[in-house]
Amino acid sequence: MLEAYSMVFLFLFCYQVASAEVHKEGHYVAAVYEHPSILSPNPAALTDRHAALELMNRNLDIYEEQVIAAAEQGAQIIVFPEDGIHGFNFTRETIYPYLEFVPCPRSVKWNPCREPDLFGDTEVLQRLSCMALRSKIFLVANIGAKQPCEYRDPLCPPDGRYQFNTDVVFNDNGTLVARYRKQNLYFEYAFNTPPEVDCVLFDTPFAGKFGIFTCFDILFYEPAVRLIKKYNVKQIVYPTAWMNQLPLLSAVEFQQAFATAFNISILAANIHHPTLGMTGSGIYTPLKSFTYHDMESHDGKLIVAEISVMPQEHESYVESYVRPGKSIEYPHNNFASLHLHDQVCSKREQETHCRIAQKDDEEATPIFYSEMMYDNFSFVPVIGTKGDLQVCANTLCCYLSYQRLTLSDELYALGVFDGLHTVHGTYYVQVCALVKCGGLSYSTCGQEVSEATALIDFQLWGNFSTSYIFPLLLMSDINLDFADHLGWKNKYYLMSKSGSSSSLVTAALYGRWYEKD
Repeated sequence: MLEAYSMVFLFLFCYQVASAEVHKEGHYVAAVYEHPSILSPNPAALTDRHAALELMNRNLDIYEEQVIAAAEQGAQIIVFPEDGIHGFNFTRETIYPYLEFVPCPRSVKWNPCREPDLFGDTEVLQRLSCMALRSKIFLVANIGAKQPCEYRDPLCPPDGRYQFNTDVVFNDNGTLVARYRKQNLYFEYAFNTPPEVDCVLFDTPFAGKFGIFTCFDILFYEPAVRLIKKYNVKQIVYPTAWMNQLPLLSAVEFQQAFATAFNISILAANIHHPTLGMTGSGIYTPLKSFTYHDMESHDGKLIVAEISVMPQEHESYVESYVRPGKSIEYPHNNFASLHLHDQVCSKREQETHCRIAQKDDEEATPIFYSEMMYDNFSFVPVIGTKGDLQVCANTLCCYLSYQRLTLSDELYALGVFDGLHTVHGTYYVQVCALVKCGGLSYSTCGQEVSEATALIDFQLWGNFSTSYIFPLLLMSDINLDFADHLGWKNKYYLMSKSGSSSSLVTAALYGRWYEKD
């Protein structure tokens, strides 16, 4: 008996030592799961609570398997996607049986696994809490929540309740520690916008404080940007149900750009429904990304990675983001000559567009117009093996210095848009974009493209009016890359890349002018 006890003690001691070796000092292990959710066959039809729980439990069975798998790989936190448990395309009435009551964690300390009878309609919360407790892991999931309101509340809906798209966070003891209600709904008619913007943080023993927001929130100041700026958050958990839209808003493309722009880590979990264009999850840092994007497979994907508690900037990013007025050294010397052209254009302030001749070319490069991302972009074609280009719209002028490293008959174009985007959401953007066109005619520029063969060295910059600029660098087959340099020089923001071994699909500076929304 004593010998058996000694063996058990030795095993536990060895396991603890091994676990300690897994987590490097100043690092933690994170997991995200891209979930091929089981959906209601008819979300427009009203069902009862029993049937709703039956469907949600099928998804929760998969969650439980992934929690165990993540914990076995040393994960200390796991993030699941938006709409992963109940699905989507419900009406306000038909989603009701799927909704749970979620108390405010600041008002009541509650462990649903250990206190299952404290509140009614909390079966999903109980299962999530027990998963976190049993695997000793922080767990982030998205559910539908209901909250009764009084008719004296001027915002209270006629049916007497709020319905919120809600993220919940459980600590490794199974206690509910955070609740976030989505602010920026994306045509989600089943849900209400919360009366007040939630700005939610939660603490962990392994990485300090995390912030949380959901899907469409990433494109807006509230709460995403304010959360990061006000509280200096370095870790974000991000459930999403993102439909990819090339060339500028592929999920992994923009998730990485957001992490890079703010010098933070993002744990992003997406739904996996390729037929709906929904895939793209990852664990992102300013230096490295661990991603999943698969439009062919119908399987989910668990991503586990060890990352730094304090994301480190690459040395070339020292003048990056929200630091206008700083100086940077440009890799080439053609900025000065292009700046002179900008002065010429600025003298013609009444003209919306201007054009510039390519280097060593006597004829002006033609401007053409094409729709990209539902916006009317002004383009100039990228002609020849190297050159310098400029194209302007409204107050924004975009500049490109480029050199093709491979022979290819593919058509690329430099595009600019400075205006209010009004399709599938309303928000103001300033964009400078080098994109591969869908074919060889100008009319194909702006189309969704995912493959390319050309290797291109480039510098791309513009005189942005906003300091919130997201650097997009998408390569063939939806692979990502990092710029060699990002930074400000006076009013110009620049991105450069040279020596890449991957073929370029999109290189863009995506500016968000939040004040003009």
